[in-house]
Amino acid sequence: MKRTAIYPGTFDPITLGHLDVIRRAAKVFDHLIVAVAEAGKKKTWFEVEDRLRLVESSVRGLKNVTVETFSGLLMNYVRNRGSRVVVRGLRAFTDFEYEFQMALTNRKIAPDIETVFLMTSESHSYISSTMVREVAELGGDTAPLVPAIVQRALLRKLAEGRREG
Repeated sequence: MKRTAIYPGTFDPITLGHLDVIRRAAKVFDHLIVAVAEAGKKKTWFEVEDRLRLVESSVRGLKNVTVETFSGLLMNYVRNRGSRVVVRGLRAFTDFEYEFQMALTNRKIAPDIETVFLMTSESHSYISSTMVREVAELGGDTAPLVPAIVQRALLRKLAEGRREG
């Protein structure tokens, strides 16, 4: 039986830390779906279609990884995709507190779905999408933090903002 896992997130933008988790999860599961969340109440830099395209480009070459968008309750999406496993990445202890609380809530909603935590490699443990956006806004070099396609998208986004402002 094929074991499918779901790695959800807003990926605004996808970072090298996210890619590290994706690559490692793809080695553990037969099929990994990277599920790009429509932001809901969360304000994002990139529209969902752009985030989907950036994630797809970043995972190209990983044969057992697909990328989709989703909205609504994650547990419903996981069930609808025929999965019973959610993958979550951890960078630091502060991530664990939030992720643990979310995993317990999800377990209450859907006791048949498990959450698996993968720690990000030490070399990427400090990277967050929020930090990437801040570095980009302040004119810093995002090359060590994100895939090249994301760096180009960030530069375009900033250039558009300067033209509009």
